Amino acid sequence: MLTSIHALVPRVERQHRLIEELRATAPRALTAGSLAARLGVSARTIERDLADLLAAGVPVASQRGPGGGYAIDARPVLPPLTFTPGEASALLASLVAVGPHASASAQRALAKLIDALCDEERAS
Repeated sequence: MLTSIHALVPRVERQHRLIEELRATAPRALTAGSLAARLGVSARTIERDLADLLAAGVPVASQRGPGGGYAIDARPVLPPLTFTPGEASALLASLVAVGPHASASAQRALAKLIDALCDEERAS
């Protein structure tokens, strides 16, 4: 079943906001209910989004019970990464698909990828 990219944009934006909420409060864990209130959706929507993020490999930790919730590693900087041209293309296509709704972080990531690709072309 094909889904319109426009139908996916709110979900992508919400998942990005979800990750950013977890990063902003790290290392403190947040419950699905508190995340739902912050994002204006149901706790079930948060649980579905977190399940999708976990399935994709996003390092979200969860703890059940009193004092439990969801947390994420909030390192301020990642180690250097190297992408193949195909990987860079996939990232570019994903960022462009979100389009004008992209967060400032997504826009900066897009600019960095484009700059890196342009530098490679100039070096050739």
